[in-house]
Amino acid sequence: MSASAPAPDDVERHHVAVLVLPGVRPLDLGIPAQVFTARPGSPYTVTLCAARPGPVPTSAGFDVQVAHGLEAIAGCDTVLVPGYDTTRAPGPEVLAALRAAHRAGRRVVSICTGAFALAAAGLLDGLRATTHWDSAERLARTYPGVEVDADALYVDQGQVLTSAGVSAGIDLCLHLVRSDRGAAAANRLARALVAAPHREGGQRQFIARPVAPSARTSLGAVRQRAVQQLADPLTVAEMAGWAHLSTRTFARRFLAETGTTPKQWLLAERIARARELLESTDLPVERVAAAVGLGTVANFRAHFRRVTGCGPASYRSSFNPAPGGGAR
Repeated sequence: MSASAPAPDDVERHHVAVLVLPGVRPLDLGIPAQVFTARPGSPYTVTLCAARPGPVPTSAGFDVQVAHGLEAIAGCDTVLVPGYDTTRAPGPEVLAALRAAHRAGRRVVSICTGAFALAAAGLLDGLRATTHWDSAERLARTYPGVEVDADALYVDQGQVLTSAGVSAGIDLCLHLVRSDRGAAAANRLARALVAAPHREGGQRQFIARPVAPSARTSLGAVRQRAVQQLADPLTVAEMAGWAHLSTRTFARRFLAETGTTPKQWLLAERIARARELLESTDLPVERVAAAVGLGTVANFRAHFRRVTGCGPASYRSSFNPAPGGGAR
């Protein structure tokens, strides 16, 4: 089975090979197909492949008919392994194909328990990685060479990326689009998927707790107000005042609700807005820094480089190549 969407002739196609293992989780399998192929003009093509062509059982009791074997991995740009039944170990030919793709410099990605296949191939040794929170302890126990982060929605280690369970695959796939095509493209796609362009926090917020927070304690209105005032020098104390809480209580509730601290969340929102401005406008870097509340150009550049891995000018040249930048 292969799925693709037409892309303009001048857009370089990126080939994603999705490796379907026995017991594959249908939603994990459907996420990359939806993200990378379900819209006109996509620069991506997707091919489903398996250890051998034919029907592959899913965890839901029906089979997926897969037309391609492991040869599809050899010609891909990204190989993605959805979650699967980890009681069935991948065969040696599957592990060899994953290792060969990694040696060839291909991007290797997993969703949910797909991380077990990458770990079995030795591709996670010495790296941070994540998986569904319910399987994180077992991943760490089975593969002690892997630094398992049970809280992260996804972990980007450059060539190797892993995500937490089920819907976190959407977060990771949007991150891939953001890395490949820019924040504006990822945000447009997120709107089409009716998904958040970027979810703050980790999967800690989804782990069962004895008592769930009541609706009246939600800090969603505070976060929305903060996003509207990113240019202001916001402080945690000021945000706590909006919620009529002490700073300590506000910080504790914010962490419980989002899985991250107010400062970390605010920085992530500021960088996300800066990326959009760099992509879509020709504002000078000083104006961008001021518009997102990061003060001096030096401070802005330091934060931006730490989060994105490159400077603002380099980012703009990659995602806003039009002469003079973009539209004001």
